[in-house]
This record gives sequence, structure tokens and C-alpha cells, in this order.
Amino acid sequence: MPSQEELFEAVDALLEGEPVLPPPAERARLREAAGVSQTKLAQALKSTPQTVKNWENGRSEPRPPRLQAYLRLLEGWAERYPAAAAVAAPAPRAFTGTAQPPAPAAPAASVTAAPAPAAAVTAAPVTPAPVTAAPASAAAAGPVPVVRAASRRPARRRVVPNIAAAPYQHGPLAVLDGDGTAYGVEGIVMDCPATTVAELVEWTLKESGLGAPALNRNGKDSDPLVVLTSAAALRLGLPERLEGPEARRSLRLPEDHPVVKELVRAKWKLTQRGFGPWARVYRPAQAGQRRCVQLAVLSWDALDARAWPGVTGMEPADIARVLGTYAARVLTPRGSTAVSGLELMTALRPPTRAVKNETTGQWESGYNPGSLGTEPMDPAPPEAPCEHPVAQGWADGFLDEEAYQWVRDVDLLSDEECLRPYAVGLDINTAFLAASARLVVGLSGPDHFHAPKFNKKIPGSWLVDLSHIELDPRLPSPFTPSGLRPEGPAWYQTHTLAYAQELGFDVTPIEAYLRRETGAYLDPWHDRLKTAYVDTLADLGVTAELDDRQFLAAMERHQRVDPGMAAVLAAIKATVKGGVGKLRERPQGRHYRDGERWPALERPTWRPDIRAAVISKARVNMHRKMANVAKATGQYPLGVLSDCVVYASSGPSPLDFLPYTTSGKPLPGSFRLGPTPGAAKVEGVQEMAWAVDLMEKGLNPARHIKGGDAVLDEGE
Repeated sequence: MPSQEELFEAVDALLEGEPVLPPPAERARLREAAGVSQTKLAQALKSTPQTVKNWENGRSEPRPPRLQAYLRLLEGWAERYPAAAAVAAPAPRAFTGTAQPPAPAAPAASVTAAPAPAAAVTAAPVTPAPVTAAPASAAAAGPVPVVRAASRRPARRRVVPNIAAAPYQHGPLAVLDGDGTAYGVEGIVMDCPATTVAELVEWTLKESGLGAPALNRNGKDSDPLVVLTSAAALRLGLPERLEGPEARRSLRLPEDHPVVKELVRAKWKLTQRGFGPWARVYRPAQAGQRRCVQLAVLSWDALDARAWPGVTGMEPADIARVLGTYAARVLTPRGSTAVSGLELMTALRPPTRAVKNETTGQWESGYNPGSLGTEPMDPAPPEAPCEHPVAQGWADGFLDEEAYQWVRDVDLLSDEECLRPYAVGLDINTAFLAASARLVVGLSGPDHFHAPKFNKKIPGSWLVDLSHIELDPRLPSPFTPSGLRPEGPAWYQTHTLAYAQELGFDVTPIEAYLRRETGAYLDPWHDRLKTAYVDTLADLGVTAELDDRQFLAAMERHQRVDPGMAAVLAAIKATVKGGVGKLRERPQGRHYRDGERWPALERPTWRPDIRAAVISKARVNMHRKMANVAKATGQYPLGVLSDCVVYASSGPSPLDFLPYTTSGKPLPGSFRLGPTPGAAKVEGVQEMAWAVDLMEKGLNPARHIKGGDAVLDEGE
């Protein structure tokens, strides 16, 4: 039998519970009584006026830590400005962050008839409960909250979206379920009457209020995204899965499918990709206004489980929360995370801008400085993959700037290392993202030079012989992805050769392909994704204020804190990796023949030289840290795979082998633990005997350190 003390503790925990806010109408009344504007309140709570407006009309609810601050403010106002009469008003249930917002109080009757609603927004489900009279002592304190039990049927309130005044008032996206309920961001729920895809597109453009503004003043607004659950797909006449070998091979519906024919009859168009997991339905722009809706079909694997772990199986409201957070911090998803990563580059650095023609006085579309422009650009022959047309007949070698895959020769292990009990893997946070910071890349086409003088400020590809350089074999060579010593002249990216100079070696190019116009093209991309990564980790309890021990403890539990935010974090990392990979997208399909052009080559963002620059800098950064650790402590890595390095350790924590200064700070230039891009975290811990056994077989412990024979997600 439980003791009385245990029962009292359990009851006290229930009483504490989640803070309960007054009804939305009462929130607005208290703010107005205090003479505070929505803008001023938003500034105080470090939010936006629109968010405060949503709180006061019941469209969304605040989340911690703003929830507690907002409640404290409202309680203070309630003491100063009590209601004129004691009227028992229903209070919302505690907000969970994934369900719909609470229902607002019934509005007063209006003298003017309201216009017909264009969309329906659903409030939180509530079930009426008997209201008891408030005691006299409570009358002076204002309304008495009454807790209501939740119901499965939501009570709806209707609004009239004014798209002309606020075209994106309901956020960037919605998740449509089979009963016609569309779940948006911030707890918004709308009724969607569409029963066909054509009707859904019309509703989305005319009534939903979905979409997002451009990330750059010279860019384009994001098209609204509607995500379809499997039930919604069936409701709209789509198959739950793509069936048949043709559909699965092409990942799209056949042109004679009823839904495709229905769209054609309604004069809607599909892109060349057709109707697949990510479909774009559009009509040509009219009066400068885009008319395009993007659809994502969850049951067609629109969300890759590796990039969006567990999201497809979530409830629609939770899916909307996850995708909405990603849209707010990165951009509205436009396909796979790789596609989104590439699209983000263009969204932040649009290729064109409005330029005034001095002769005619008219505004025209012109090149936007710092961007990649609108025309595709062929690489230099050594920069291209061997399938590329410019590489046909080229026999002078290719650029090989790839991530590390190196394991130390087991014979180079010392007895002391073999006797250590643990092998600890360190992973660099978003290593490719860290490498893209302040990275100068070429913006123009390559020019060929013979015997040029090396200049570390000029991006390009250089033919140089580094085979004479001999380094400690306990470290991988910084010049090759295999970590082996170069065997003769080879092509290198600028950062690799700059590091050779940094190490004190002579660099004498034989020839080079260099670019005259340069710029830090990826800087805005880096800044936005870095902020998204750091903010999402903070949501999971991992912040820069933690010391190293607290950081390690927080990282052990961060994925269990909030599965939705953990999925957003995984998607951000996949966006970095995939975006860099897309810069050198290879041909696909069994019918491709070397020398033929493939669709990716027609993109201005098909730039293998930029990808090489990012990877070269990331690999050099990794080598510099390993070399500094070796110089300070005499410790050398057991193996490296991309951004993961494994060390022998006397304990199961990186704190047992990482170098620190006498003041307790990480040694400058070595590995530093932390939540920012370029800092390190634990990838895995195994027994040292396990690592030695793998090395004796020629296998890389960095590939398996995570456990379960899981291969590292290279280049996150």
C-alpha cells in the first residue's frame, strides 16, 4: 500500500500541472485595460505582434518559456483590472504544444452582418461542463476558470481570411487529413471542403491563406504547401501507394491517371516531374502573381525516414508543427532535404534583381551581384565527374576532394594505446556547414593557366605534385581522402594547397583552372542554417551556456526530450549534407550513357567546384585539429570517417583525453565540445579491444563506433 506521503506528492504533482491561461477574449481585455498595444507586448515577450494576435483570438497558444511569462503578466493585470461582473467563463485545457488552440469566448453580436466565411478555422476540442456559481469572495477577482473535459469532436470557429491584406496569415503549410481537416502551424485548424485535387489547389490559393514571404527582397515568395495523409490522398482520388513497376520506377502517376486528366481539364499544369511524392500544380503567373501549389503525399514516402525520423507516423497536427518549425527556420520544404538545401541557396542569393534601364527608364531583370546567375556553367575538365561531356577524352586526372575514409595501420598502435579500455568517437557538428562559413568560391567560369603562381585567395583547381611531402603516418595525409601519401602530380582545390603552405611546404602549380569573379556565395546559407541548428538544439535543452559535462549529459538525452524537435534537427543536418551533395548531382537511370547531358547540368547551382571547396576546407579543418591534439598530448586517431574521429581513451568520455589549458578551457585549435557547427559531440563509445579487432581486419572503427554496425551519416 502507498504511504500517505507518497499519495500527497502524487496529488501535488497533479495540482501543479501545466499553467492554465484565461480565455482568449479575457487576455485581450486585460491587455487593453492596461493600455498596452500588441506590438509592445510582443516586444516584451520577444515575440511578434501577429503571434500575440493569435493568442488573443484563440488561433494559437504560447509555449514555454513565454507561457509562464505571459501567465504571470495576465495574473498581474487581473489583480489591477478585475472584470466588472463575476461571470463564470470557460477556460481552456492545458496546452500541449501539438494539439489545437483553445476555443475563444463567444463574441458579442455585431450590428453589421459578417461576410460569408471563406475558410473555417477549428479551435481546441472542448466538452461543455456544468458551471457552478462563483463564491462572493471570487467575484471581485474576475472570471472563475472552469476546467472542461476534452472531446474528440472539435468545436469550430469561422474566420474570413483577407488574403489581399495578409496573404500568408495562416502560415506556410497545412497537413490535410481524410476528414477534410487541414492542420496548420501554431495550432491552426481549417476546414477544407475539397474532394478533388483541382478543388484543393483552388481552395489553397483562394481561401487557405497559406504561403510564406521571400527570404530575400529580390527573391520569390514560397508557394503554399499542402501535405496529404494517406486518408487525404484516398479522399482526393489518389492511390495510397504508387502501384505498378512504371509508377514505382518513375515515382509519379501515369499521364492517363484520372487525377492527372482532371487537372488538365481544369487547365492546371504539372512540372516535368509529373505527379509524384512532391508535385507542383500551377498555372502561368498572372499580373506578376504566382499561381502554384506544392503537394506532398506522405504515403508515397515524401518524407524520407532518414531525414525526418518518425514524422510520417505522427498525428497530422504534430506533422504540421514539425514541418512548420522547419519552414520558419529553414524554408518551406520543396522536396527532399537535399532539394531544400539547394533551393535555400537560391532563395537567399536570388540570381536576378530589378535594374533600371538608364536609356528607357524602365525596370528590367538583371544580374544580382554575389549570386550564381541564371545560366548553367560547365566546370573545368578536372572538376567534372567522368560522365560529363567536358570530361570525355580527358586523361590528365580529376579533382579528388572528398571526405576522409582512413584507418591507421594497426602496427602503428603503441602498447599504451592498446591497453586503454575505451575507444571514443567524436563527431563534428555539421562539419560541411562550418566549412562553408566565409568560404570564397568562384562565381564565373574557369580560365586555364599554365605554371601560375599559387595564391590562396583565388578559388580554383591546381595541378601540383605533393608526393615529396612526408608526414607522420599516425595521422592521415591532409591531401587525399584515403589519408595516404600522394603518389605524383594531382589536382587540388585551393584550400588543400593553402594548408600545405601553412604546414611549411612549397607549392608550385604546373597548371590551374581559376575563376576571376569570386564571392562568399554560401555565407547567408551558412548563417541561416547555423541559427536553425543552434535554436533547435536549444529547444532540446542543449545550449551554449552549458559547461562540457552538462553538454555531454544534455546530448545523451536530447533526442528523447521532444521527438518532433529531434526530427527537425535531423532534417536540418540532412539539409546541409544534401545541399552540398546536390552541387555535384550525378546522372541517374540505367539508360544513361557517358557523355550525355543530364537534367541537373542545366541548373546554375550545379557547381562541383563549390562542393569541392566545402569538402576540402572541412577535411583540412579536421586534420588541423588532429595535428594540434597530437602536438599537445601525443595522442593520434585510430580512424577517421568524414567528420567522425576515434581516439583511444582511459575513460568513456572525451573529457578523459581532450586537451585543456591550465584555466580549464579547451586547447585552442583542438577539438572543442559544444552545440555550434564545427564543435564536437560524442558519436559513440566502445571497448578498445573492439576497435583493435576491427583495425586488424582493415576495417574503420569510425564507421561502426555508433554501434549496431551503423554507418556514419557522412558530412552532416
